[in-house]
Amino acid sequence: MSTDTDLLEEALPATTWSAPWPLLSRLPILLAETQGSPVAYRELLRHAHEELKARFLAEEPVEGLVHARAALVDIVLREVWRAQSVADTASWALVAVGGYGRGELHPCSDIDILLLVPQPPDTQGRGMVERLVAFLWDIGLEVGHSVRTVEECSQESTADVSVMTTLIEARLLAGNEELVAQMRTALGPDRVWPVKEFFEAKVREQADRHLKAHDTAYNLEPNVKTGPGGLRDIQTIAWVAKRHFGSDTLDGLATRGFLSGAELRRLKQAQAVLWKVRFGLHVLTGRREDRLLFDHQIRLAQTFGYEDASYTLAVEQFMQRYYRTVMDVSLLNELLLQLFREAILNESEPPRPLNPRFQVRNGSLEAVSDDVFVRTPSTLLELFVLLQQHPEINGVRASTMRAVARSLWLIDEEFRQNPRHHRLFLEILRSPVGVTHELRRMNTYGVLGRYIPAFGRIVGRMQYDLFHAYTVDAHTLFVVSNLRRFAIPRYDHELPEASRVMQQLPKPEVAYLAALFHDIAKGRGGDHSQLGGVDAEAFCLEQGLSPYDARMVAWLVRNHLELSITAQKQDISDPQVISAFARKVGDEAHLDYLYALTCADVRGTNPKLWNSWKASLFHDFYHRVKRALRRGLESPIDQEQLVRETQDAARRLLVEGGIAETDVERSWTRFSAAYFLQHSPQEVAWHARLLAERDPGSDEPLVALDPRSVRGTTAVLIFTRPRRHGFARTTAVLDQLGLNIVDARITPTGDGFSLDLYHVLEDDGAPITDDDRQNEIEHAIWRSLQRPEDTAFAVSRRAPRQARMFNTPTQIALSVDERNSRSVLELIAGDRPGLLCDVGKVLMEQRIELHAAKIMTVGERAEDVFYLTDFDNRPLDASAEQKLRDHLIKALDRRQPA
Repeated sequence: MSTDTDLLEEALPATTWSAPWPLLSRLPILLAETQGSPVAYRELLRHAHEELKARFLAEEPVEGLVHARAALVDIVLREVWRAQSVADTASWALVAVGGYGRGELHPCSDIDILLLVPQPPDTQGRGMVERLVAFLWDIGLEVGHSVRTVEECSQESTADVSVMTTLIEARLLAGNEELVAQMRTALGPDRVWPVKEFFEAKVREQADRHLKAHDTAYNLEPNVKTGPGGLRDIQTIAWVAKRHFGSDTLDGLATRGFLSGAELRRLKQAQAVLWKVRFGLHVLTGRREDRLLFDHQIRLAQTFGYEDASYTLAVEQFMQRYYRTVMDVSLLNELLLQLFREAILNESEPPRPLNPRFQVRNGSLEAVSDDVFVRTPSTLLELFVLLQQHPEINGVRASTMRAVARSLWLIDEEFRQNPRHHRLFLEILRSPVGVTHELRRMNTYGVLGRYIPAFGRIVGRMQYDLFHAYTVDAHTLFVVSNLRRFAIPRYDHELPEASRVMQQLPKPEVAYLAALFHDIAKGRGGDHSQLGGVDAEAFCLEQGLSPYDARMVAWLVRNHLELSITAQKQDISDPQVISAFARKVGDEAHLDYLYALTCADVRGTNPKLWNSWKASLFHDFYHRVKRALRRGLESPIDQEQLVRETQDAARRLLVEGGIAETDVERSWTRFSAAYFLQHSPQEVAWHARLLAERDPGSDEPLVALDPRSVRGTTAVLIFTRPRRHGFARTTAVLDQLGLNIVDARITPTGDGFSLDLYHVLEDDGAPITDDDRQNEIEHAIWRSLQRPEDTAFAVSRRAPRQARMFNTPTQIALSVDERNSRSVLELIAGDRPGLLCDVGKVLMEQRIELHAAKIMTVGERAEDVFYLTDFDNRPLDASAEQKLRDHLIKALDRRQPA
């Protein structure tokens, strides 16, 4: 009979038994000598865990360590069971279940046990269970336990497939072996959860799990265990295999012909990478942490020996390895589940020919023979065309997926130069359905990265910042997906204007190609837009596009950031800004393509990045530039005309609302022409209504909110006498309330007041629609206005966890806008609560007047623009600029997130 020492030897690699770490090998003897002392047990476990940690850091294979910890816990549980058992529990069984039942434990994994009993325990038995579990917790083993009879196991499993899954892994540790055999019989597929139902339940469970992760494994902070392509996807394969074949290991799949030797090696290598990451997370955090959080990525990259390269950080290299691993798991998971589907469902529908090369079998596309791709290489692209042409097809047969993987070597330079292949690729892009779906499938199968080698280099590439939520390839395909949604009328309600523009584009494939190439040069060094533009033009000409279309794609790639940056960082109420951008664009066709691409790009960068404010901003800017192009570049829009148009439209709204025209004109005498350029007719009308209702002789401040402003935000208006630190105080209040300030305009009036307008959103990017929340904001601003001017104020909210990982150096650029007689301050700094408040304090201390602020957050960075003058309404001189620069750097650098 095997001893505990024998079992531990089997679990551990041979090196475990050599100096200088002998503790694990002596553990059975040492535990026997503890005489049941919890303190002694705890200390021995602590030393054993330290030994496993040291072996991990010494780069021993993680597979041995994962099994070693399970073997270690086995020994402890058996010894405790032996010591705690009483006569009445002799017929019980101590059973490991779940991951522990598989013999796999990471440093802080769940330790799940089942106490299998012949009948419900009596008082003495329940007392034993309580003592056992209490002792295990006392010694540091946080076990999850259940006490069930065989009948209860059957009932629970019938009701919940997750219980069934846990018990599939059951492994006897001590006690009644016959009872465990009875349980296995009671839980057989002929009794509960037949194989077909179990398979379908696990596939649904996996689909739901993937949906929670936005159906992509390439999130900024993936879950190593439950995310798409994670360990749970490997376990799903193992569970189905065990239920159907009774196979206890992945090796059994190869034995039965479900995996080739090469595929088995890939799956085991992927599992080892994921195990190593998870083991490292547990060692690093000292807790059950399966999320690869931003905080941990750098430290794990260092632990695993990655080093910064010329254009790629160590953490980016580490994460690219991780993302490519989960991509491999996803492909093997799809392959095996398809094989299981074919074997388990056992459908026998005769194949239906599609053409001489492909047929449909049981709803899935199948190559007519294994060598079809070698005989006719073009079928490597034709496969995806057929899937688009026949949306009723459910997917690809496993044998065909395997044949594609074996044939990727055929996609070489000669393949890429073949005109037939060019036509097939463009046919994929021009299809009315399935463009995104098949491009994603091409990426998963490895075809897209072979056909466009530059795309292959960005697969799995992450950017270590908070702006980009996905890897470059995942983001790129999200951008294509967004463009496709704009092109489909049933999604018009999401972004009506972008949808209208996209659906009128003469060649949508031009936009899709621009999306595919817009970030393709990331990670090479240099300007990725310019480098990508070169690649895009060469590829398009090679594919047979006209020179005009190829130049259009290249122009879009080179300029894909311009509309977004201009709209967010420049004053788009300035006619000269509009005219300059119209000259850059040149014509309406270029503007239309660029607008659609910009909306798709920003929307696909980060789920939190797109909001109603950006939608409104881009829409407004697009229409202003469109109007300038229609007037002709030689006839720029006159500023006075714009003022008249805004006033006329606002006057109509006010008269319709019952405001006398004389009252309107009187209220407008206090404002300059700049006010009417910077505000929409709806905003001007709203302000005029509020001022008309106000007592003209009152000095009381006016505070009002427009919950759903025309700009897609909640507008906060403050009309009051100018106060010291007014901007700083107001932004402090709004910031402390957790609001996101996206725009601010400070308008001094001719009668000694100031009309300040702030556009804010909730942290999730939505306007404030809750009445109580609106009252909270209004009252907080009122309280701030009532306090004496010398009252201290600050923002006490902490920066988010992710933002505290970065230390962004403050960068300041000052220039003079001669035409508008003002200075422009461009500020880049670490984004954090209180940033605008601190900027406002410095401006007041330096006797500088703030007229407007454009607020732009790029992940962990704030990239804000402020329009300034001195107190005499003139641009800052060189001395004032230098003082402002020095004081801002001093104020902001000492307040970096901590």
